[in-house]
Amino acid sequence: MIKQAIVLAAGEGTRMKSQTPKVLHSIAGRSLLGHVLHALDSVNPETVRVVVGSGREKVEAHLSEIAPDAIAIFQAERNGTGHAVQVALDGVKTNGNILILAGDTPLLSGNTLKEFVAAHNDGGYTASVLTAEHPDPTGYGRIIRDDEGLLHKIVEEKDADDDQKLIFEINSGVYIFDFLALTEAISKLKTNNAQGELYLTDAIENIRKSGGKVAPILCEDFTETFGVNDRVQLAEAASLLRDRINESHMRNGVTILDPTTTWIDDTVTIAPDVVILPGSGIFGSTAIAAHAVIGPRTTLQDCAVNCCATIKESNCTASEIGESATVGPFAYLRAGTILANESKAGAFVEIKNSQIGIGSKVPHLSYVGDATIGEGTNIGAATIFVNYDGVEKHRTEIGDHVRIGSDTMLVAPVNVGDGAYTAAGSVITEDVPAGAIGVGRSKQRNVLGWVMRKRPGTKSAKAAEAKGE
Repeated sequence: MIKQAIVLAAGEGTRMKSQTPKVLHSIAGRSLLGHVLHALDSVNPETVRVVVGSGREKVEAHLSEIAPDAIAIFQAERNGTGHAVQVALDGVKTNGNILILAGDTPLLSGNTLKEFVAAHNDGGYTASVLTAEHPDPTGYGRIIRDDEGLLHKIVEEKDADDDQKLIFEINSGVYIFDFLALTEAISKLKTNNAQGELYLTDAIENIRKSGGKVAPILCEDFTETFGVNDRVQLAEAASLLRDRINESHMRNGVTILDPTTTWIDDTVTIAPDVVILPGSGIFGSTAIAAHAVIGPRTTLQDCAVNCCATIKESNCTASEIGESATVGPFAYLRAGTILANESKAGAFVEIKNSQIGIGSKVPHLSYVGDATIGEGTNIGAATIFVNYDGVEKHRTEIGDHVRIGSDTMLVAPVNVGDGAYTAAGSVITEDVPAGAIGVGRSKQRNVLGWVMRKRPGTKSAKAAEAKGE
């Protein structure tokens, strides 16, 4: 059992070259810090303390949103990882195990943490360090084992000699300590190192010298230890997490035609037998039911997609797409859109804050805003729901089995009753009763000879003259 967890998230992150604190940069639907806290949930610590420093206000605000029970500890002076732990434990009185990890390791999984805690407990160790065999250990602390395979010490890159730099086993920055052993060990930390800081890794050596049993516990996947220090590493972590998420979905029965061009947030749920075509991004709280087809080149953000729906080359946000409904190509569904079963939002259609009834269709080139459309209704091409009067938004109500003629403008607030029609090219400013046809256009007038008189010598005039008109 983990009594306390400490997340070290106070770093400056200067290499990110950003006004956003490093741990708040996001990949796969969560901040870097959010991924670490999500992994921590798997071991259920009684208390989580997050050490913050650079960008304190932003980090604390984010923390209150994603982990309101976590305790933020401010490290005013950044003097190394050992000092950060001293600050976090100031005034704390407890017993049992303390888990310590960095806030910029988004690839660390909950399963690895559970296995790490189990191995520590099974071995009865005073302290344990999660390690990995890294193909390029440059920049990482090296693990020095003793003859029994236990941990002798950890040597930081800047303090390592040439032989030690040839060691491939590295420190992940994830530790478990017995609380009493840790508090005694960190009280003895010194700054006699290349960076003049208090290293938490030196606490390992202090515990060992005091007779404690310290174990290096190897993580099977070295990529889980990746830290993010700049934009290049952020992109690398994002691609690794993308591959991990996509593989998980595919093994659970989802077809992803091109995983390298498909980006899915860790927060998304997808049922088996969904097909995702190339170039698609699925983000936020989106949930997709079985037999839906998504893509190609489709973006979904916080959407609910029901069984057998098809969304092609479209962008949808905070919308619900009903069973067997079709969207696209090139549709834009904005927040508040609800498409009922077997409905359609077709090519170059934009819908916002509207409900489209069962079997109703908005096939092409139309804007539907702030409207309710009943069942079995068809909205003709180039129809505009004129919902804004320059000050306020107004609603349009369309009944069941209505036929809206092409190029109709519905000037809200307006109601069109069940079974009614509107004539093509109409501007509808008054309610249309059930079963009626609304005609809102002036009578056509042809002015004969206008082109020859007003546009003499043009190609149009010559064409008309050739016809003898």
